[in-house]
Amino acid sequence: MAGKLPTHTVSSVRKSDSSDKGFWTEVGAAWAHGDGKGYNIKLNLLPIDGSDIVMRVREPKDDAGHSGK
Repeated sequence: MAGKLPTHTVSSVRKSDSSDKGFWTEVGAAWAHGDGKGYNIKLNLLPIDGSDIVMRVREPKDDAGHSGK
């Protein structure tokens, strides 16, 4: 894992009572195993409010730190 960029981001998604959108907070990163059968996951925060945990393919960021979405 050392020296390699994570392949996925790990986020906590808290549902909004007033809309269909959720509040996304990045809480960690994940690295895909070379054999494609699993992931190493590092969490910096652990949600305790029942939020969903979502793992997404990492989006490359530009020089200003913005993702390519």
